[in-house]
Amino acid sequence: MKYRWFTVAALATALVSCSRKPVSNLKPAPDFSLKDATGQTVKLSDYRGKVVLLNFWATWCGPCKIEIPWFIGFQQQYKDRDFAVLGISLDEDGWESVKPYLAESKINYRIMIGNDAIDKAYGGLESLPTTFVIDRAGRIASKHVGLISKSTYENEIIRLLASPKEHGRVSNAPGPTLAFLRPR
Repeated sequence: MKYRWFTVAALATALVSCSRKPVSNLKPAPDFSLKDATGQTVKLSDYRGKVVLLNFWATWCGPCKIEIPWFIGFQQQYKDRDFAVLGISLDEDGWESVKPYLAESKINYRIMIGNDAIDKAYGGLESLPTTFVIDRAGRIASKHVGLISKSTYENEIIRLLASPKEHGRVSNAPGPTLAFLRPR
């Protein structure tokens, strides 16, 4: 019986380790320059050397509202460990909807308003939330479309924070998701 469980565990480990992409296959996250709620310019390239959770969201998106408290917690917990959360709202009316939501939700990370150029740069964001976890070298370590578990995000963040600056990466493990299509 113990032998059978050992075989299953060894096989699972081999499958997981074989499913990861080599570091050289990670693509650089497209840089952007957007204004935050205070009018300051935010560039993704300014966060090089940090692990970044980049979340595309909207105030009308139900799954986004579930994730935001997690991201607030991650920002608080890991901000002193070279980690940052950045949010890009895709609300059609921009700051009109977003600023009241920021105040109500007490969001502690930088929020910007997205545009067509950033949407295109990140592959055409069809569903929200869409979240990218970016390693210290500015490469996309994972992309998640829809609502995934808090623990999946946290495990990726912890793994990348523990990695040397030149070797941050995680796998794209599939899992159940819930997403909302963007209105067009």
